[in-house]
Amino acid sequence: MIDLPVASPDSKSEKQNSQSIEKMRTDKSETTGLQAAEPMSQVKFPLRQSRRVHIGNVPVGGGAPISVQTMTKTKTSDVDATVKQILQAAEAGCDIVRVTVNDKEAAAAIGDIVKQSPIPVVADIHFNHVFALKALEGGVAKVRLNPGNIGSVDRIRQVLNLAKERKVPIRIGVNSGSLEKDILEKHGYPTAEALYESAMRHAGICEENNFHDVIISVKSTDVRLMIEAYRLIAQRTDYPLHLGVTEAGPTRVGTIKSSIGIGTLLAEGIGDTIRVSLTDDPVKEVEVGKEILRSLGLATRNVELIACPTCGRLEVDLFSITQQLEERLSGVKKPVKIAILGCVVNGPGEASEADIGVACGKGVGILYRKGEVIRRVKEEEIVDAVVEEVGKYQPEN
Repeated sequence: MIDLPVASPDSKSEKQNSQSIEKMRTDKSETTGLQAAEPMSQVKFPLRQSRRVHIGNVPVGGGAPISVQTMTKTKTSDVDATVKQILQAAEAGCDIVRVTVNDKEAAAAIGDIVKQSPIPVVADIHFNHVFALKALEGGVAKVRLNPGNIGSVDRIRQVLNLAKERKVPIRIGVNSGSLEKDILEKHGYPTAEALYESAMRHAGICEENNFHDVIISVKSTDVRLMIEAYRLIAQRTDYPLHLGVTEAGPTRVGTIKSSIGIGTLLAEGIGDTIRVSLTDDPVKEVEVGKEILRSLGLATRNVELIACPTCGRLEVDLFSITQQLEERLSGVKKPVKIAILGCVVNGPGEASEADIGVACGKGVGILYRKGEVIRRVKEEEIVDAVVEEVGKYQPEN
């Protein structure tokens, strides 16, 4: 079992946590005795100050917006299939994409992929410094590489010198499942300190060679270990951090694990770029990553669809209505909050708080726009009516 660190009462982190919690509270209600939360728009998370690097035209760290990454799942040598996957990810809102360069064919293809990609491409390198050099020559915007794993000092210098010449940052990616043998023997098993030590070993090689554009990740399949390891890096360094739960698993479980791990750290102000790892299409990884950011108010929403969980009071087919709306509004880019409520208990109040809302009754719905009743519509007309209102809706900002 992993115990997450608890700061002492007089520590800086404890004071920051107390201040952050205090910001999320209002005065105690005299009528209920409960403490009410502030509106979400007023909640501010602490922000860790990290150094800034640039991955192509995307700034990472130093207060830059948090970027979302994914990784292609095609054979890199299949340029057309890889580019197609990149285009789909970019359309879904991906900011940066990683591509494995694991053999000669992939190294030969990476240049063509970079030329056709609308977003910065990161080369994922393991052990082979020649592939790293080929990727840099091909124009990649970042290299994921652990310098200590590519052999001699001369090989390391070749890669770092070319990366520095081309202004390409390097991400040091440490995983709990692939720690160095001596570090594992020292700590007994993967711990947060072990992950930190491994990351600092590779970062130290970069610093010794006067290379400072470094991003670090310390991933684990264990969410608690991942959280603790990133906290250590955040407390002790100013490197920008790439957050992720490695090998998170199938979509449902992976989404939950990633949301807890990544979301916890982001709420503490830790993290500069994220990747959700799922056994699924890259687009799904991007969608989950974007939703994590939106849920924390760290990214602008497009369409936010709110619906009640349903119960025995339901008098319309809310499952079909929400499914149809998700499909028909999937390409809408404007920020608009839509609430579809299934009964008269909470429906009118919650629907009226959204930009566009529907409070449903027996086979009908009352359509709201910014809290005002627009009209009454039949159940079979609800989807069309909402889509029409979204088309008319103009965001305030």
